[in-house]
Amino acid sequence: MKGNVEQRALKLGEYIASTSATVRLAAKKYNISKSTVHKDVSERLKQINMPLYKRVRKVLDQNKEERHIRGGIATKEKYKKLCKKD
Repeated sequence: MKGNVEQRALKLGEYIASTSATVRLAAKKYNISKSTVHKDVSERLKQINMPLYKRVRKVLDQNKEERHIRGGIATKEKYKKLCKKD
């Protein structure tokens, strides 16, 4: 997904806004770093397409509020798998 930075930022923004994906999921899908995704959707997108930026910002803020819950669930699943191996 290299190439035009503006096109990449728009594509990432549309993906995150339409799927409510996390930065990590978007990075994995497009095979780029989380830092690049974050910079594209939080800085570059703001200059390119403000309405899309606002939609993406809502998703990012929601994901940030929920991340401690997802982290707890992931830890719970990790230890479930470890206990089953014993």
